[in-house]
Amino acid sequence: MAFWLMKSEPVTYGIHHLKAEGETLWDGVRNYQARNFLQTMAVGDQAFFYHSNCKPPGIVGLMTITAEQVVDPTQFDPASPYFDPKATLEKPRWFTVKASFTREFAQMITLSTLKAQFSPEELGVLKKGNRLSVLPVSPAIANRILELA
Repeated sequence: MAFWLMKSEPVTYGIHHLKAEGETLWDGVRNYQARNFLQTMAVGDQAFFYHSNCKPPGIVGLMTITAEQVVDPTQFDPASPYFDPKATLEKPRWFTVKASFTREFAQMITLSTLKAQFSPEELGVLKKGNRLSVLPVSPAIANRILELA
């Protein structure tokens, strides 16, 4: 089992949405490095749900990957902001995962708390200029995050 950190803006799709739905397709990722991380995920992996672009940002819960290597359907929809005219059904360019709600933390682990507990080398979300929406988390660091939850 691997661990990940996946960001979403709570206004667009927050932990409360996932909790209500139970499971979601993590669509719309349009960064190649983030897509590559999504393609290495396996069923059973755990992902920290990180609320971004809000005050304060931070980790709010945990998800479980329930399906891997899923073709992102938004790439084929001309009405979608994630439409990719170069993608075809025969040669899709964007893949994603399905994730299910595991638990919401009693309190957000804020970005300032994460900065106080971890170095940028330990936790990629802390690296200056890092805007990736999907990041790997080492098992040792994941266990330390879970101790904070």
